[in-house]
Amino acid sequence: MRTFTMVMAAVVVASLMGGVSSADWLQFRGPNGNGHIGKLSHPLKWSSENNIAWSQAIPGGGWSSPIVVGDRVFVTAAVDPDNTKPMGFAGGVRNMRGKKATAPLDFRLICLRLQDGSILWETSLANEQPKYAIHPSNTYATESPTSDGQHVFCYFAAVGQVAAVDLDGNVTWSTNIGAFSSGNGFGTGSSLALMDNQLFVQCDNDQSSFVVALDKANGNEIWKRERSSKTSWSTPFLWKHGEKTDLVICGSGTVTGYEPKTGKLRWELTNVSTAFTASPTSDGERVFFGNSGPMSQGPLIALDPGIEGKTKLDTDELPEGVAWAQMRAGPGMASPVVSGEYLYVCTRGILSCYNGKTGERVYKSRLPRCKSITASCWADDKHVFLLDESGKTFVIKAGPEFEIVGTNQIEDLFWSTAAVTDGALLLRGAEKLYCIRQPQP
Repeated sequence: MRTFTMVMAAVVVASLMGGVSSADWLQFRGPNGNGHIGKLSHPLKWSSENNIAWSQAIPGGGWSSPIVVGDRVFVTAAVDPDNTKPMGFAGGVRNMRGKKATAPLDFRLICLRLQDGSILWETSLANEQPKYAIHPSNTYATESPTSDGQHVFCYFAAVGQVAAVDLDGNVTWSTNIGAFSSGNGFGTGSSLALMDNQLFVQCDNDQSSFVVALDKANGNEIWKRERSSKTSWSTPFLWKHGEKTDLVICGSGTVTGYEPKTGKLRWELTNVSTAFTASPTSDGERVFFGNSGPMSQGPLIALDPGIEGKTKLDTDELPEGVAWAQMRAGPGMASPVVSGEYLYVCTRGILSCYNGKTGERVYKSRLPRCKSITASCWADDKHVFLLDESGKTFVIKAGPEFEIVGTNQIEDLFWSTAAVTDGALLLRGAEKLYCIRQPQP
C-alpha cells in the first residue's frame, strides 16, 4: 500500500542537512511542547499582502501542525478522491453529526522547502478507508508529527498507523496500534511526543484506551499501559522539573504522571471534570492544565513538582501537590501558554490571565469580533498570540494589563497550531500553508 513520489530530487539532495539546530521546531507546540518560542524572530505584523513569503496549497485535509527540520517543513494530510477539506464552526457545523469516509484515503507525509514552499516530496504511509466517523470540522490527519532531526514520526489514529520516515522520504518502519471509535464521533487528535529513544502515543478512545511507548529505531513496543479513560484529545506532555521528567497524560476526568522510561505510575489526579481537548503547559517548574466541554467549563489546575501517589481533586481542601485550582476556568480547545510569571487561557473568545505562582486571576477580557479559537496559543516574553479560525491573529502585550498590540488577518480557515522557526512563522489553513517572514534581500 506504500507509494513514494519524489519531486525535484536534485533540490532535495542539496537541501538535506542532518541533525537538530536551535531553529528547528520538532513537535507540536515547539521545543518544549509548551508554546513558548523564546526570542521573537517572526514579524509582529502580517496580512495577505504583507510579509507573506510564500503560500502553498496542501492536498486533502489535515489539522496537524507543521514541524521544521533544517530547511524542510513537514505536514501530514489525508487525501480522498474529492480532495475534501474540513469545515469550521463559523461555517455552521456546531450541530452536525460525524460522518464516515466513503472511500479509501491516502495518508501522506509531505515535505516542503522552507525557503520557497515548493513541495520536495510526498510519501504515502497508508491507503485505507477509516472505519469510524469524524465531525466535519475535524480531519483524518489531525495528529502532529515529531522528529529527532534524522527521521519524522507520523501517527494517523483514524487507521492506527505509526511510521518513521527519513529525511529523503523513505519509510524506515511502520506499525499499526489499532483504530478505535471516538466520543460523539468527533474523531481523533492526540499528537506524538518524543524523548530519547522513545516515541509516546496517547490513544484515549471509547473502546480500549492506552498509552504506549515505542522504540523510535524500529517501532517495537517498549511498554504499554491500559487506561480507564474514555476519549480525550490532549497530547502527551513531557514535564521537566529539576532532575525528573514526568510523562503527563490528560484523560477524561483523570490526569496521570508516568515515569517515561518504564511507564510506572508516579501520580494520578482524579475528579478533574470532563475530557481534555487542550494540552498542558509549563513554566519550567509547575505544570498547568484544564478542560472545558461544549456546555460547561471545568477547572484550571497547577501542580507542584512534588506531587506523588493517587489523589482526588477537592476544591474545599486542595490535596498535597496541587499548587492551586480555579473552578470554571479551564481552557477550551486552545492550549494555554506561559509568558513570564503569567498564564494565559482562552475560552470562547475570552482571554484570562492568571498569576502562575498564586493562581489569582489578573484579568478576563473578551477578544473583539473573535471567531472560535482552536489553534493553541504561542508566546515570547513580551507577547501572546491567539489565532482564530477566520485567520485573525490577536497580538496581546504580555503582562498584568490587557492590551491588544495589533491584529493580523489571512483569509483561510485555521484550526492548526502555528510553528515557528528562525525568522519565520508557519500557519496552516484548510487550503494552504503560509510562511510569514520579512522580505529577504
